[in-house]
Parts: sequence; C-alpha cells; structure tokens
Amino acid sequence: MGLWLFCGLVLVGLLFGGNGYPVEDLVKRLPGQPKVGFRQYAGYVDVDVKAGRSLFYYFVEAEEDSDHKPLTLWLNGGPGCSSIGGGAFTELGPFFPRGDGRGLRRNSKSWNKASNLLFVESPAGVGWSYSNTTSDYTCDDASAARDMLIFMMKWYQKFPELKFRDLFLTGESYAGHYIPQLAIAILDHNAHSNGFKFNIKGIAIGNPLLKLDRDRPAEYEFFWSHGMISDEVGLAIMNECDFDHHISVSPNNVTHSCNQAISEAYSIVGAYINDYDVILDACYPSIVEQELRLQKMATKISVGVDVCMNYETDFYFNFPAVQKALHANWTNLPYRWSDCNYRLHYSHADVNINTLPLLKRIIQNHIPVWVYSGDQDSVIPLLGSRTLVRELAHDLQFKITVPYGAWFHKGQVGGWVTEYGNLLTFATVRGAAHMVPYAQPSRALHLFSSFVHGQRLPNTTSPIFD
Repeated sequence: MGLWLFCGLVLVGLLFGGNGYPVEDLVKRLPGQPKVGFRQYAGYVDVDVKAGRSLFYYFVEAEEDSDHKPLTLWLNGGPGCSSIGGGAFTELGPFFPRGDGRGLRRNSKSWNKASNLLFVESPAGVGWSYSNTTSDYTCDDASAARDMLIFMMKWYQKFPELKFRDLFLTGESYAGHYIPQLAIAILDHNAHSNGFKFNIKGIAIGNPLLKLDRDRPAEYEFFWSHGMISDEVGLAIMNECDFDHHISVSPNNVTHSCNQAISEAYSIVGAYINDYDVILDACYPSIVEQELRLQKMATKISVGVDVCMNYETDFYFNFPAVQKALHANWTNLPYRWSDCNYRLHYSHADVNINTLPLLKRIIQNHIPVWVYSGDQDSVIPLLGSRTLVRELAHDLQFKITVPYGAWFHKGQVGGWVTEYGNLLTFATVRGAAHMVPYAQPSRALHLFSSFVHGQRLPNTTSPIFD
C-alpha cells in the first residue's frame, strides 16, 4: 500500500470513526447512562443554510448485527412534539429516565433490537431544532415534508453506509400526516431521480390522525362505550354535532347545543383521567418536580408504567451536561427544551387533510402499510382508525387476506388484527395507550419486529418474538 493511500485511509478513519459515520456526532456517553455495546450519534442537519434552519437528530445503532439491520425513522406528532423526548426516551429507544431526573436506565424492549433507529425533531421549532428566520415557525404539512426530505438526503451524506439499507417510516398520532406526506415526497423523488433512490420498504403508524371528521366523533364514541359518559350525553353529541360539515372544517360554526353536549362530556370525564390512556393513573407534575429537585426516586407506577416519565425526561434534557453530550442547543435557544412546543404556528387547515388518498398511492407503489391502535386511547381511538382502514381497503378493492381475529404474544392475546390485499394491515394492541410502546413495550416490540421482518402477527399462542 502506498504511503499516500495509507494516510488517506487513516484520515477517513479519524473523520468517520472507521465505519463511515461522523465522529463529531458520536455520543460517547450520556450522563448517568448504563454501559452498552452499540453506538449513538446526535447532532444537526442544515435543511436551509440561508434561512439558518436546522433539524436535530438522534441515531441509535441496532443492539446486535447493526450492519445487517434496516433503518427505521420515527416521528412523533403534535404537531409540535419531540420525537426524541417522546419516541426515543419515553417509548421505544434504548434508554428511559431513571426516575431521579439525572440518570438513565435500559429499556429492555427497545426497538433497536430489530432495527437501527433514527429520531428527528421536526419541524424547526420542535425540541432543539431551530431556525434563524422567524417566519419558519409558521409551517404546514407540505413544508414539514419538504424539510424532512432534505434532511434525509443530507443525513445520508453523514451516514453513507445506510443509504441503500431498507428504510421503514414509522410514527404516531399526527405522524398520520407527517409519515404519508414524507413517503409521497420520497416517491416523487424516486420517480424523478436518475441517481440515488430511497429504498423504502414499509410504513407503520400508531393511533394516527387520518381523517379528522371520522377520528373526532370516535373520541366521544369511545367515552360512551367505556362508560365514561352517559347515554344521554353520548346521544346528544351524535345528534347535535355535524362532524362532516362543521366541526372539522369550521369550528366556529358549531351549534350551541353541540358545544354544550361536548362540554358536558368533558366535565363528566373529568381532569383526573389520562385521555391518552384511560386505564393509567394521573401524574401530578408539581409533586414530581419537587421530588426530582430533591433527587428522590420518583416512582409513580400504574400497571407497571411510570406515568410521570415525560416530566422526568424534561428535567433530564434541560441539564447542560446532557445537552453537551448530545451536541444539542449549540445556539443557546432562548427557551427550555420541552417535549411539545405549542409556540409553532402550524396550519389549522392541514389538520383537516384526509391522508387516506396518500396511503392509497403509497400502497399502489407496493409499499406495505400497517396502522395499529392502542385500545385504551380515547384521543384517536381504534373505533375511527379501524373504520378508515376498512374504507381504504374498499377503495383499493382489496379482499380480506387475514380475517379479523386475535394475535398472540407470550401465550396471551396481544390484540386483534386483520389484513387486506397482502399490503394493508390494521392491528390493535391490547392494553396499550396512544403511545403504544410506552404502555405495552413487549407487545409493541413484537408488532414492530413482525412488521420489519415482513411477517404476519401470529394467530396462535406460539410466540415468534419473545
């Protein structure tokens, strides 16, 4: 080997850590983090240099054999909520806050057992993502998708070894908009590109907002079916509220009787129920904050779930040492990191977009789509999602390939599932919340592993992924 070639290889190794990954983004170790054998990377990708707009990411290698596992992108919803605070450190990433706000513990059911994971705070203004142009904080579905497409193209320049890896797009809640919009942007890119094309292999979205005028009434149907409101109030909402023509399009045109019925429903449900998981206990933030500041162990456990985890995550991410370890907040943002940023001016009209036509086009490109629902979520409940998936299947003229029935995990019912035309799957996860991996981590990992392996959920009690 010639001297110049040898020196060049050494330089490449120093710059990219020997595996094509950027050493400047390597997260050596987070404060209070348990020792692990996989690598983590975090940092910024500029999506508009002139405007000073940059998105923050967190990437985690698969726990084992990462060179041969796919890449999965995860986006949380809101719009305006952090995929890092939510997805990465509360749901499906390798670490959870330890409970004292200053350390981390391992998530034994992390999705990096099955895939490399990429979390992005999007759009700009969410978490540590930012712009130097104030008008950028007024955004919509189209601008968010454009930025994410640019992000992915530039992120692959940082991680060239992952460019041709199988890519799965996943997320929850308002990701029912984010993910289909991004997938369409990727398909359009692939159709016009003479060079690089994304190797997109599937989409999975949990408790997704798909069509507001169906998802919204499903919330009150859920309240009624779970005994949370009376027959009289449930019937009043269904009789007095025109969800097709008023609530979803022109909220100001809602009739007084409809408003009165909805207000009564929320009054009956009360403030001490977690709408995102009606079987979980409530968290009292003031008590948690006091305990965290005193460095006591805050163990608010309900059915095996720490119901105050998001407050602990907020406390942890606002430590300067944590931000330094993650290469985050390098512009010293004039506000604290928060899980959800409602300062964004996100297009209200876009919330009303029906994303079923987008899913139809994705499926017509032979990309499998999974829609899954935690069955204890009242905000975007399965009652709406299941109906909308069936309508999509009818529009595609798909026949039922897997009849609706139970699927199993560890000898127990994990939920119920049906499949249409070998490309469209709807599944519930029993006992799960709006944030499925948060409330049912083992069943969620089983579902995700089946998805990325291209396998159906098992309809017998013999588990595949334990």
